[in-house]
Amino acid sequence: MFEYQFNMAETLATAVVLLLVGRWIKKKVYFFEKFFIPAPVIGGVIFSILTLIGRNTELFSFSFDASLKDLLMIAFFTTIGFLASLKLLKKGGIQVFIFLCVASLLVIIQNLVGVSLAKFFGLHPLLGIAAGSVPLTGGHGTSGAFGPVLEAAGATGAMSVAIASATFGLVAGCMIGGPVAKRLMQRYGLVGHKEEEFLISEENSKEVLKEEVTEDKLFHAIVYIVISMGIGGLMIPVAKKVGVVLPAYIGPMLVAAIIRNVVDTKDTELPLHTINIVGNISLQLFLAMALMSMKLWELAALAVPLIVILLVQTVIMALYAYFVTFRIMGKDYDAAVMSSGHCGFGMGATPNAMANMESFTAANGPSPTAFFVLPLVGALFIDFTNASIITVFINIFGK
Repeated sequence: MFEYQFNMAETLATAVVLLLVGRWIKKKVYFFEKFFIPAPVIGGVIFSILTLIGRNTELFSFSFDASLKDLLMIAFFTTIGFLASLKLLKKGGIQVFIFLCVASLLVIIQNLVGVSLAKFFGLHPLLGIAAGSVPLTGGHGTSGAFGPVLEAAGATGAMSVAIASATFGLVAGCMIGGPVAKRLMQRYGLVGHKEEEFLISEENSKEVLKEEVTEDKLFHAIVYIVISMGIGGLMIPVAKKVGVVLPAYIGPMLVAAIIRNVVDTKDTELPLHTINIVGNISLQLFLAMALMSMKLWELAALAVPLIVILLVQTVIMALYAYFVTFRIMGKDYDAAVMSSGHCGFGMGATPNAMANMESFTAANGPSPTAFFVLPLVGALFIDFTNASIITVFINIFGK
């Protein structure tokens, strides 16, 4: 068998090529565009399939330098920390806080269901989390970050399970959102808004300043990110000494959040748009690296249990949106729209939520409230609560 170890530069170059391939395929295949399948997922999975063929035929195998992948992962989640503004949460009003609580409760339920079903099938309980809030509420980014942590805690194959579950969730979330909202509208005789014309987009809800990206702004953005990564990294070994397992990005993300909220009290401003760009690029490269090294053969023995767990999670998401999200958010038209959106990001990602709501409101009338509240929670705040809850579960059920 031909074996090759990619060094850091070769690993990065391969990831870039796979990212470009994924973008090209996404433009050509309607399915990938419709369900917002990320380009690095497409390219990375294709490469992992090739490595699976090479392993099964004993023709070739590859291994990669993981140091840059880990750095990019931490960089991405650090940029998420800079978006966690308490001032912005307060400005969003009580509905933003309530929906954050609703979404966080779902995170707990997804993990409890995953752990329970994993135990039922005789699997490591953390594999249930790998098919719980890690890939569903968290998406591919959280899957790539927590997959290695779950495996280190004893859940063999957690990375592959999480990535596969995240991809399933993107499709399932789009499929159930519309029917849930339509049923709510019919049952409660809801009438869509006809007068409002202003829809707040996802970018508006983030309140990210669209400043010009200059060398100076890019430098300052990187300085903020690197300093947060450096200081936050000191928290991990300290937590380990007291018996608490924290993913490598938690400390940097918390430091970034502290910096953001301190700056919010001053007259200065962070280069948020530039920080967001650095984060997005880091995420795409990280995902490409994570997926191209995915061990698909580890999914074989988990196929039936994984399918069952994901189908149950889909049903629970639909029921939760129907009976919980809708009622707590007000039992009105806006609540129905938010229920549709919650199916999108509760199973997939915020773009899926936006797609669900846009499709539903196009036929039934706009909902400015839903288009403000949901992406604000999905894009900014849920990563914090999700990561914290996952960490608690890992410490409870880890080896």
